[in-house]
Amino acid sequence: MTCRICLLVLAAMSAAAAAPPNFVFILADDQAWNGLSKRMIRDMPESGSDYHRTPNIDRLAGEGMTFSRAYSAAPKCEPSRYAIMFGLTTASLNAPDKRTAAHLRGDSRPALANALKQANPDYRAATFGKWQLVRSQSELGFDRDDGKITQNQDGESPDPRDPKRMFELTDKGNRFMEDSVKSGQPFYLQLWHYAVHGSNQSLPETLDRWQSRTRGRRHRDPTRAAMAEDFDRAVGMTLAKIDELGIRDRTYVIYMSDNGGPTRYLRGGKTNVTEGGLRVPLVVRGPGIAEDEYCDAPVVAYDLLLTVLDFAAPGTVPPPGTEGGSWKPLLLSGCEQPIDRLVIFFADGRGRDPGPQAAIVKGNYKLLYSWATASAALFDVSRDIRETSDISAENPDLAKNLRQELMDHLRAGIGDAALARAAAGDTPDSRARRQRPRRGDNRRPQTQRRRREGQR
Repeated sequence: MTCRICLLVLAAMSAAAAAPPNFVFILADDQAWNGLSKRMIRDMPESGSDYHRTPNIDRLAGEGMTFSRAYSAAPKCEPSRYAIMFGLTTASLNAPDKRTAAHLRGDSRPALANALKQANPDYRAATFGKWQLVRSQSELGFDRDDGKITQNQDGESPDPRDPKRMFELTDKGNRFMEDSVKSGQPFYLQLWHYAVHGSNQSLPETLDRWQSRTRGRRHRDPTRAAMAEDFDRAVGMTLAKIDELGIRDRTYVIYMSDNGGPTRYLRGGKTNVTEGGLRVPLVVRGPGIAEDEYCDAPVVAYDLLLTVLDFAAPGTVPPPGTEGGSWKPLLLSGCEQPIDRLVIFFADGRGRDPGPQAAIVKGNYKLLYSWATASAALFDVSRDIRETSDISAENPDLAKNLRQELMDHLRAGIGDAALARAAAGDTPDSRARRQRPRRGDNRRPQTQRRRREGQR
């Protein structure tokens, strides 16, 4: 009898190991690379916050792998999220800026959830939270969602006990995980939070605590620190539910931000393809991933689709044209197989580096191209993370080859005509700004009408 029980236990363990894994993808909004109290580079204090406290996300990182050189697919929300869903660069999607993304090229069949369910029809998929994509969640393969296309303003919670709707989203995700486990189906859960995008919201008692705390040099805003703490609490609730359901040993948790933000260390921020605008926190925990590992290989958000497929259904042929690479070899080997290259194109940069911008990263090198100045700059970001020293003059062949590779990719994606318009500064955002009425224009006709009426 004892031997029979042992065999049954072994069989159950083998079946569990062979079962398709679950995925929980938590996407923060506008969280800077050093926005966590966990450092993104183990020995670099500047790579973590000296003010924010995020113990639950820190614990997640300690139980898995932290990527030191993770890049968003774009330095702004909509293009970045489209790229994540389709596993393509913004140029290949024809979504290099906020407004062009509304006219996305191609169909929705290759989108992440659709591709996952094609590879294994047993999967269920859900997405909750910020959804700025013009295509519906169901069209992209999700079985459960918020039921509408949402924007930043949808995250402005009227409930003081639920800042940024973070606990509402967490509860929806937890119920979906419960239902999936009860039905015995593997799942992909996507929690696209409104936090930590402004305006800042937090629980009153959390803000009260932060008002009296000593501020840091890199982060100083108590309203944002309070929101980061409450958001971390919501992430902790998701992690606790995974443990409660007994599925931790077969669930991959991916935590990332949609784009960068101000770091008071890296160059630039949101809307720029500099390190400050693109580097984001990324931690991954799951079966086969060693604890407290760091990886300095460059990875990018549009790798997610291939990574999920690689774990869920090894050997699956990815959708045609899919770009990027799978993180699986990096995660399971302790970061020994870097991905070849990554490309980012954003058509409407502002701030320190205005105008259309693009970047290509290969190994330690990153080439930036700005249409505002019609110039390229080359950096070794392994040594010059702050992008202070342009080394293109010392490496002319490398700079020339990377620039050619970048332009070839952009032409193949958006075409020569669109590239020429970007060079001329003629983009959907710039046209919208030119067409926007000036302050007072809307009042003038009414004022003139009143004056005429007064003369009668």
